[in-house]
Amino acid sequence: MRHLIILFFALCTMSLTSCATRTHVVTKPNRVTVVKTAPKHYKIVNVRGKRYYFWNGNHYRKTRRGYVLVRV
Repeated sequence: MRHLIILFFALCTMSLTSCATRTHVVTKPNRVTVVKTAPKHYKIVNVRGKRYYFWNGNHYRKTRRGYVLVRV
């Protein structure tokens, strides 16, 4: 009976271990375009309740560093 219990626990622990290995995912850092000051002719656009600044055909979000180019 003792050997049966030990065998049962050994089988349970073997089934709980994973044979999967961790893969290392490498991502490229995104290029961020930051504009320090907005030009005089920008327009404020609200999209889904968020404020964006629009000029030269691009949308920008205001941050502490300046205006960051975003895709809307």
